[in-house]
Amino acid sequence: MNNNQQSTMSEFGKVAVMFGGDSAEREVSLNSGKAVLTALQKQGIDAHAFDPSEQPLHQLIEQKFDRVFIVLHGRGGEDGSLQGALSFMSLPFTGSNAQGSAFAMDKVRSKYLFLGGNIPTAPFVVVNKTDEFDCAEILAQLNNKVMVKPANEGSSIGMSEAHSAQELQSAIEKAFEYDREVLVEQWVTGREVTVSILNGKALPIIEMRTTHEFYDYDAKYLSGDTEYLCPAPLDQALTNKIQDIALQAFHIVSASGWGRVDFIIDENQQPNVLEVNTVPGMTETSLVPKAAAAEGINFEQLVTSVLKSTL
Repeated sequence: MNNNQQSTMSEFGKVAVMFGGDSAEREVSLNSGKAVLTALQKQGIDAHAFDPSEQPLHQLIEQKFDRVFIVLHGRGGEDGSLQGALSFMSLPFTGSNAQGSAFAMDKVRSKYLFLGGNIPTAPFVVVNKTDEFDCAEILAQLNNKVMVKPANEGSSIGMSEAHSAQELQSAIEKAFEYDREVLVEQWVTGREVTVSILNGKALPIIEMRTTHEFYDYDAKYLSGDTEYLCPAPLDQALTNKIQDIALQAFHIVSASGWGRVDFIIDENQQPNVLEVNTVPGMTETSLVPKAAAAEGINFEQLVTSVLKSTL
């Protein structure tokens, strides 16, 4: 490491890599956090593990941390609450601010923002736990096949598809186990792709091909047969269009720094935004590192680039 690199590394001071937590995505976060921590330490950065489910946040001040690399997925880490607390403590942190994190995490509010910004997204209905709803009517409105999602979960947790009123009732009840508000989205048949964003730039698109009906939790983390094509085999015009829409969607929810925007491309080659992720998976085999690698950025360079945004 040359003197310039050493001075940059020391500029970071003492870094808390925050991972674990107590959300439904704890296991994924533990894997991501360990990979980020190792990559930072390998470069001589004074980085330490910090699990907020085991350590109160005031220890960040007591232990004299200078900045925080957030690798907490899901509630508590990705929904703006942690970002608000760190802002209050005047501690710089990676990724989006409290507002951007909260909007991106909330699938229902994101949808309204996409509509307002003319960003293409599938038709939907919102169901509240306290409201009465008619499953047959919702299905008829959404072309008789839907995807049901809790408003505030990630990693496809609590999600299921439905083709009949009975299936929809069960799917909504399952989603209510995770949230009081549920998004019922018209099913779109097509190709699933994702665009990683790093410091204002869209990285090469990845296409995910799975034998599952959709890119669910098993396809993401457990199944060994998901194919990842990067750069995705799309023509240049469509590639440019998807990357442009990804940046628009990212900005409209007030996201910043780094993240990922997921799409499904329908049978008419129209990309539909599914959601924005502000703290995506960060193991060496996760989607953002795959996209960065296609751009010639290795994992250590990627995590350092994300951390640099806090300076």
